[in-house]
Formats: sequence, structure tokens, C-alpha cells
Amino acid sequence: MRNVPRTVRMRLTLLYGALFTASGVALLAITFLLVRRNAVFKVLVPCFGIKAEDCSYYQGPRVDPDMADPKRALARQQDALLHGFLVQSGIALAIMLGVSLLLGWFVAGRVLRPLRTMTTTVQHISARNVHERLAFAGPRDELKDLADTVDGLLGRLETALDAQKRFVANAAHELRTPLTLERALLEETLTDRRATIEAFRTTFERVVTISDQQGRLLESLLTLATSERGLESRVPVDLAALTERVLAARPEPAAGDPRLYPRIEPAATAGDPALVERLVANLVDNAVRYNVPGGSVDVVTGTRDGQAVVSVSNTGPVVPPEQVARLLEPFQRLDRTARGDGHHGLGLSIAHAIALAHGGTLSALPRQDGGLVVQAAFPAELGLGEADRSVRLERGTAA
Repeated sequence: MRNVPRTVRMRLTLLYGALFTASGVALLAITFLLVRRNAVFKVLVPCFGIKAEDCSYYQGPRVDPDMADPKRALARQQDALLHGFLVQSGIALAIMLGVSLLLGWFVAGRVLRPLRTMTTTVQHISARNVHERLAFAGPRDELKDLADTVDGLLGRLETALDAQKRFVANAAHELRTPLTLERALLEETLTDRRATIEAFRTTFERVVTISDQQGRLLESLLTLATSERGLESRVPVDLAALTERVLAARPEPAAGDPRLYPRIEPAATAGDPALVERLVANLVDNAVRYNVPGGSVDVVTGTRDGQAVVSVSNTGPVVPPEQVARLLEPFQRLDRTARGDGHHGLGLSIAHAIALAHGGTLSALPRQDGGLVVQAAFPAELGLGEADRSVRLERGTAA
């Protein structure tokens, strides 16, 4: 029995047979009880040794006139009839059970045929042909819903694979560029027989700067991968306290640098304090970096429509509306020519991934006079007051 394949078709067939057997047994039991209770056998028994006025038709089986006890004979014959009824009904039930198993096997095969087709199609889908779909044509039933669900899953998988391929290609390109530059600098210095100590020092300083940029890139990639994986635990987080910490850690703006104008109000949520702080820092850094001389950056926190919100808007170059969604993807910048600034276009994509990992959203809207308004919204958490927000924040940071 262990080698018998327990397929869905076999289980359905056995289920049909079991249901038929149970219903057949119940029907036979009810019929038997009704027959036993209400059955009356009318037979004509000759009157022997009985007066003419007392002779009548006797209700019972035809018995031998010599039998001394007609009632006992009647009971015996009635039992024999009921026994014959049960035997014949049992034979009929066994025959119909076999028929029901065959019909159940056929019906189960017809019902499961679309599933077998879907299974075969899915088994042939791989990373090379993930664009294929089941495209199940049929009535709107459970099987149609299942096929549409699988097609939707394949569509999301195709999108994720395409995004991963682009991400890997961009990451490899971003990492290959500084490595190529480092090698070129070192070879140029080594092949120059007239190179002085000062030339070597200048080359090494440039190599160190490039290495620092690579380290920041790897750290950004690690943060992006961590945030896309999701959160393992959540602790209370106050966006207002985190934003104040980020702004306090920034250096004093020099002449001509954009000015920060914070409007901080309580905004309680739950999540990973380190990741949320990185999100706020990325938004502020991005707003300051892509700005105009003498521009401004507005940083606002608060609670709106049941969500904890941090909004960063800046002055800056005009951003085409059709390019805004692209800025949330990794390695995407409006100005792709400035590749030596040490920035790789990961700021907004990391912030976007962190917001999604917290069950929130990140939206970006272009301003008519230039610049962007970037807003991150998180599910609000009630009960985080002004008095204990710093204590909870420290606990979350320590965790």
C-alpha cells in the first residue's frame, strides 16, 4: 500500500466511493426498517377443523395445513424474506459501488484535467521563458481564479527578475568603473620612470578617495539588500526625534549652500530605528546635493490621516514629471555625467526600499519652479508621547 501513489484523482475517487457506500448503506437500513415494520403478507390458508362460521382468510404465509403453529411459520417465512431482501440489496450495492468508483475516476479525471495542464505549463516555465502565461480559458470558477492568480504571480516574478538583472548590471558597472580608474592610476604612476614621491603620494590619495567611494557604495548596496529583505522585529520609533538627530549631525552650511528649514512635530511609528534614520538622512542629503546655490530645504514631520509622515522638499533644477518614477530605481540620476562626485544614485532607491519594508510608502512630486517634494509615510503608532519618546528611541537604537 505504501507504493500506491496518493494522487488527488485517487483520493477523489475513494471519496466518491465512500460517500456512495455510506449513503447506500443508510438507504438500505432505512428501507429495511420500513419493510420490517409495515410489511404484511396475505396468503390464503384452508380451514381445517374450524367451524364454517369461524373460517375466514388468514393473513400470513402459505403454510402446511399439518403445521401445528401457523404463526411461527409466518414469522420464519417473514425472516427468510427479509434476509433475501438484504442479500439481494447487498449484491446490488456492491455492483453499484464498483460502478460509482469507475464513474468517480472518470469524473475526477475530467475535473483535474485543467490542473494537470496548468502543472505541465508551470513546470516548463523557467527564468528564460518567465514571460509565458497559463492563459486559462474557461468559466469564471475556482480553477479560473487559480490560473489568473498564477499568471499574476508570474508577472510579478518577471518584473522582479528584470529589476534584479538591471540592478546587478548597474552594480557591476558602478563597481567596475572605480576599479578600472584605480588600475589606470597605479599603472600610470608605475610606468612613469620620472615619477617623484609627490606624484606617488598624489596617486595614493586619489586611490584612497576612490576606495572610500567604493566602501560607501558597498554599504549602500548592503543597506538596500537589508531593507528589501524586510524587518525581523519592530520597536517604537519617533520620526521627529530621528529627524532632529539627523539635522543636528549635519555640518554648518557654508556660504551659498542650501539652508535647512525644519518644522518638527511628533510622528510616532514602529520599525527599525537605524533604517528609518538612514531614510531621513538620505532624503535630506539628496535635497541638499541636488539643489541650487542659495536654495532651501524644508523638512517637515507630523501625523496626517493616521500616518506618521516625514516630508523633504527642496529648490533645484526642474524635474520632468515622467522622470520622477525612474529616480526611485537604483543607480538612476537625472545628471548621469557627474560620475566623479562619489554618488551612485542610490539615495532615493534606498529610502523607497526602507519605506516599503516598514509597510509605508514613498512618493515624489516635482515642483513647478524646480526641485522635488519627497514624502515618506509610515503606519502611525498611538501611545508614543512627548515625555517618553526619547527613552523609547534609545531603546530601539540599542536593540
